[in-house]
Formats: sequence, structure tokens, C-alpha cells
Amino acid sequence: MHAIKSIVGLLLAGSLAVSGLKASAAAPADIQKGFEAAARADAPGFRGFSAARGQQFFSSAHGNEWSCTSCHTASPVAPGKHAKTGKDIAALAPAANPERFADAAKVEKWFKRNCNDVLGRVCTAQEKGDVLAYLMSLAK
Repeated sequence: MHAIKSIVGLLLAGSLAVSGLKASAAAPADIQKGFEAAARADAPGFRGFSAARGQQFFSSAHGNEWSCTSCHTASPVAPGKHAKTGKDIAALAPAANPERFADAAKVEKWFKRNCNDVLGRVCTAQEKGDVLAYLMSLAK
């Protein structure tokens, strides 16, 4: 399973390079396509991402103390503040912060770190895609 996800990540980076984009200059929709490929590999019955599921996921504590809203606020178009360190966090939604989902490697890094904080595990491709669908649905 890990090998499949690594291959999907390499394919995403490769497809961005072939299309004339650098992996560091991706658009949220390009990153979403990578999550879609990984979700299809994880579950052949994959039926797409849901902004509603993403909003629910973003707002839920998942049995732990924190949720995404603990740091990113209930309005991802607004800046947040890290719940533990108090460090300022730029707005999360691409409409408010176009640079937020412009680097596939950074997106993976932050999902890995934040999912571990919120869930105590790595997020699935479905979860990441749903959250990104939610964030992409928001207007400034």
C-alpha cells in the first residue's frame, strides 16, 4: 500500500513536469488529481470527493482533543493560530491564500504532520481529497 502511494506521488510529480508545471508550482486541482489517483488505488469503488464530507472532517475532533479548526479556525479563509505554540498561520483556503496548495511536496508534508496531530495517523487519500474539495469550494 505504501509503495502504491509512493508511486502515485511520483506519477503526480512526473505528470506536472510533463505538463510544463514544476512540482513546486502546482495548482490545487493538480494536487487533487494526485489524491484521486491514490484514492482509486486504495478503493476501486471510489466515487469522487465531497466538499460536504471534507467540511465535516475539517470540523470534527475524531475522538482526539484537536480538529483542523483548532488551528485553522472554523473559517479557513481567515488566518489562524497554532493551538499549542500560538504561531500565526496563513489562511488555508486557496481563494484566500493561492500559495497554500501550490507545492505538492509541501501539501503532503503538512497533511502528514497535521493528520498525525488531529487523528493520530496518516490521512487517507479520500480524506485529503475531501478536505481539499471543501477548501477549494470556499470563496474569499
